[in-house]
Amino acid sequence: MSAPFRDMRMAGGYPVQLAAPDDFDGWRAHARRLLMADVPPDRVAWEALGEASGDLFAESGKRLPTPPADAAPPRVPRAFLQLAQKAILHRDPSRFALLYRLLWRLQARPRLMEDAADSDVRRIGELARIVRRDIHKMHAFVRFRVVESESGAEHYVAWFEPDHHILRAVAGFFVERFTAMTWSILTPEGSLHWDGTTLVEGPPAQRGDAPVGDPAEDLWLSYYASIFNPARLKVGAMLKEMPRRYWKNMPEAALIPALVAGAQAREATMVSAGETLFDEAQRPTSLAAIGEAIQACRRCEIGCNGTRAVMGEGQERASRVFNGLMIVGEQPGDVEEQQARPFVGPAGQLLRAHLADAGIAGRAAYVTNAVKHFKFVQRGKRRLHQSPTAKEIDICRWWIESERGIVRPQLVLALGASAARSLLGKTVSVQKVRGVPQRLEDGAELWITTHPSYLLRLEDGARASEEARFAADLAAVAGRMAELA
Repeated sequence: MSAPFRDMRMAGGYPVQLAAPDDFDGWRAHARRLLMADVPPDRVAWEALGEASGDLFAESGKRLPTPPADAAPPRVPRAFLQLAQKAILHRDPSRFALLYRLLWRLQARPRLMEDAADSDVRRIGELARIVRRDIHKMHAFVRFRVVESESGAEHYVAWFEPDHHILRAVAGFFVERFTAMTWSILTPEGSLHWDGTTLVEGPPAQRGDAPVGDPAEDLWLSYYASIFNPARLKVGAMLKEMPRRYWKNMPEAALIPALVAGAQAREATMVSAGETLFDEAQRPTSLAAIGEAIQACRRCEIGCNGTRAVMGEGQERASRVFNGLMIVGEQPGDVEEQQARPFVGPAGQLLRAHLADAGIAGRAAYVTNAVKHFKFVQRGKRRLHQSPTAKEIDICRWWIESERGIVRPQLVLALGASAARSLLGKTVSVQKVRGVPQRLEDGAELWITTHPSYLLRLEDGARASEEARFAADLAAVAGRMAELA
């Protein structure tokens, strides 16, 4: 019998043992009964089968008090349930008591989950975050190796060592992802076996039960080496996302030291190749030629990150009376990169709506970006925008100058500081220069305003004010267009 259980019995408390370390349903049923019986947290000792040193499951169930017939059911906020389902998978032995204590407090303070400064709320959030990360790592780092079954059919086996009790929680992911395969995932806590139809849980395994390699591994290693991108290598970030303790189960990990060692030389070669891609005599003479050339540009790290370059679009030549408007943004975003078109994402839709309100027809403008590739950081499945550096903007000026030379606009509208730098060759304060036209070297008139993505990041009150200023800037540009026409 474990010490907490023995002490609780001597004090007249209630020992509760759960069927498994991840038994959320069992914990919830016991917690509900205890709450309705008005049993405070300090009179309950929680343990799970497999973590406890005694066998009191049957006896502890008998000792739980019976709630009064008129006891009100407990209030359980959805935010608590969502965190609790993850937090209970953590190995922290105090997690059951923490969850019950927080649930007890929620009965008197229904909005307690909104108090980010509360220690119990912070702790359950931290446990849930750690478990989610462990689940993500298992999704990412399980590596199957093929073995031949007695019938001659292929069976895939993987070995993994999760930090927490997540095996059953990830089962659905692997069934859905590898439905057509027959596979087994072995861990020190238990195993999962899928035959194409039925998922079966099995006993704990040892690493030696999983195969070391298979014939397909050489092919996978060749592929991994070929897609390794030195320009996007950040060793610290890589080790944070893929800690060394996972490497022993990943065949490609054997290649990483050599790939990292050679990354700087490979990156220099790629950038050097980009820098010599064009000289002044080879400047493209049509928008189509620019669109083709930017796909091969490797002058900076953004060009080496594996994304498609996004070309501007609009008129190549405008009327003789008025040579049109050129609008320059910062860089393509996630949606733009996927569709290979500028300003088709949320910021682009907002811009086009304001242009229409200002009376600027889409056919009257040529739209493009200061930087032609999408710079981002990966966060799970999402690609989050990163601002280009001054050097990256300056390198990409070649393309903006080439586009301006072909489109020959009389008016240029720069959206944001990056776009302004690409046209002026220096950084300026958007708020200081907006609404004041400037003259570019080729005689074009430059107007500067904020980028519409800035408006999307603002709260309602501030956004309304800034949108009004943005609309006023576009109205001024529209007025100037009418004067020139």
